[in-house]
Amino acid sequence: MGLLDAFRKDEVAGTKVLVCAMGAQHEDLRKNDERIYRRFYPQTTSFVATAIAELRNVLKGSYDIVHLLADVDAQGSLTDVAGTKMTGAELLQICVEAGTKLIWIASDNFADPYNAGFKTKGLKLNVILTERRLGPNCSLFIDSLLTKLSSGESFSKAWNVVSKPEGKSVQPDVPHTITTLGRGTVVLRP
Repeated sequence: MGLLDAFRKDEVAGTKVLVCAMGAQHEDLRKNDERIYRRFYPQTTSFVATAIAELRNVLKGSYDIVHLLADVDAQGSLTDVAGTKMTGAELLQICVEAGTKLIWIASDNFADPYNAGFKTKGLKLNVILTERRLGPNCSLFIDSLLTKLSSGESFSKAWNVVSKPEGKSVQPDVPHTITTLGRGTVVLRP
């Protein structure tokens, strides 16, 4: 990275979004989250993967945002019905190689499996790992975040404003997440 790269604006016009569910058990959440994304980003694709191979292939589609609903096992891996696994580190690396700016694991999972499998240090990628969605409050949160992102705010600014509402010591509407801003200055326009 040269000196001038530090001043280059990281902005995407025509943001491509993938809303994906690993298995049918997340179908309702996928439909709900897809509806929200489509309001802000017309180039939203929705997909249900039944096998890890399908997930690997769809992730290579050069999506700027990947919103994934998947169960993470105790080792920090995703597993399909045939027992094939993909580690969290593999998932993140595929996203980095495909040019993804934000990956959001949007289904409820425990922190320990995330910590075991999702190594985010040094990755040029924004990562949101959801521990608790908090039911319908998560939809409101996604809507608020996408409102700010699609209007041209950087990811880090939008995330900080939406995840820490001013004047509220308790945030009942904010899902519990582990967040890494590896590409916080990115702007994701529709």
